[in-house]
Amino acid sequence: MSQPLFVGIDVAKDTVEVACSDASSHSFTNNEAGHAKLLRWLARKSITLIVLEATGGYEQACAVALAAAGLPVSVLNPRQARDFARAMGKLAKTDRIDAAVLAEFAAVLHARGHQPRPLASMEQRELAALVARRRQLVVMLVAERQRLGVAHSRAKPSIQAVIELLLKQLADIDDDLQRTLKERHADLSGLLQSVKGVGPTTASTLIAELPELGLLTRKQITSLVGLAPLNRDSGTLRGQRHIFGGRASVRRVLYVAALVATRFNPAIKDCYTRLVAAGKPKKVALVACMRKLLITLNAIARTKTPWRKDFASA
Repeated sequence: MSQPLFVGIDVAKDTVEVACSDASSHSFTNNEAGHAKLLRWLARKSITLIVLEATGGYEQACAVALAAAGLPVSVLNPRQARDFARAMGKLAKTDRIDAAVLAEFAAVLHARGHQPRPLASMEQRELAALVARRRQLVVMLVAERQRLGVAHSRAKPSIQAVIELLLKQLADIDDDLQRTLKERHADLSGLLQSVKGVGPTTASTLIAELPELGLLTRKQITSLVGLAPLNRDSGTLRGQRHIFGGRASVRRVLYVAALVATRFNPAIKDCYTRLVAAGKPKKVALVACMRKLLITLNAIARTKTPWRKDFASA
């Protein structure tokens, strides 16, 4: 019986370094022609799992090509891979070493029952690009407005002109997002926005950056986003539970949605009021509301059922 074969791929801007658990390795260019050669090279092998690091978008085309060929591929947070490398005593860092470490990591993940999740569809990636651009525009707009408050009078016209341009770009992106939601994600967007507190920005971010919504259990989805309280206990020490890691961009929109929901959504409002009355700090209560809201949205996406007052989010 053949041994399982694991593949690690280290992706850079121009190159793709590949290492296999059978000690074979190869380097390819990070473009369409290089990906085609990579697929032909991998076609001769019976692969159990391929692992890539997320590298600021450079990995996307390669991961999509591998998934389209029917290969089992997972894209992981680079911090996970680096922590694993340190734990294995691999302190040196080159593309070839990183690829070999990823192949080892793939074997460990497989042994722990890891299953590759579906990659975002083309429509989701397109929506994600719009969501990311909107977020960038908002950051730039905030920065320019802060500069305007302390700028010299000679510099203010320039800053004001940039602000006006950013506002126009932001309006254009919002229109594009609304149109994209209506044309390609109308059903899911409508379901998510049936929850009071969830608007187009929250819905578009969830659809684009949380494609697992509706596919995971409540524990899995809260852990993935970073809203599951983590234990901080050791020996006789019993520490406070804190949230950590996960998808910060998703948490940010859930924070705003939960803030609105504490005023207008009966279920979230009751949860927030009860926790504050029990002596919980307001921030802790709001995080709990974010978690409850996410669980509800996950159930809605799974059941394809709009929100209602007696909705069971379990």
